[in-house]
Amino acid sequence: MTETQRSRALSPVETAPGVLVHPTADRQLATAHWLLSTHRDPRRARLEWEQHGLALLPLGTLFSAVRLPERLVLAVTGGIGPSGAVDTVLDEAFGGGPVICDPDGRRYYALVPARVPVTWHQAVDEWRTTDVDCLGRDAYLGVPRVDLVRFDQRTRASYWSVPMSSAAMLCAPLAVARFIAAGQHQLTEQAADEVGPA
Repeated sequence: MTETQRSRALSPVETAPGVLVHPTADRQLATAHWLLSTHRDPRRARLEWEQHGLALLPLGTLFSAVRLPERLVLAVTGGIGPSGAVDTVLDEAFGGGPVICDPDGRRYYALVPARVPVTWHQAVDEWRTTDVDCLGRDAYLGVPRVDLVRFDQRTRASYWSVPMSSAAMLCAPLAVARFIAAGQHQLTEQAADEVGPA
């Protein structure tokens, strides 16, 4: 493929007058650049992605993360572990906002605006009883390459449960808060069912 052909293949496509559609490759490239720009040495982070599929990125500048334990996520989604069905429910619940799944850590991370750990301080203190936490400044997150978007049973590597649709597109904090509330409610009901009638 020549440089001109490559340029045409990656250029936005005009589907109707004034409406541009950007190919997936363009969006992934922009998203990767945006994510890696949080690292003081983006080239090193990109190398980590290439070698390990995961880069340790600092939180609290461009985005923060809400850590959701797997049991809370599965209580809401009705799943039994990382799967396409769970990913679909998360995509709907967070309106397409990005979520990372760490199968080995049995956790999910909803990416939210950087200010959320500060503005949610009081709520987060209450949520910690169910192992929910809001990670911001002075915290790091293992972020998978933008093309790792499916659970691989063999490697059990972290992946994008809900891929980042484009640079800076994050989960709406209110959607995350509602999801946490629903999860806590479900877990409370499950615990009551296990105890049985008094």
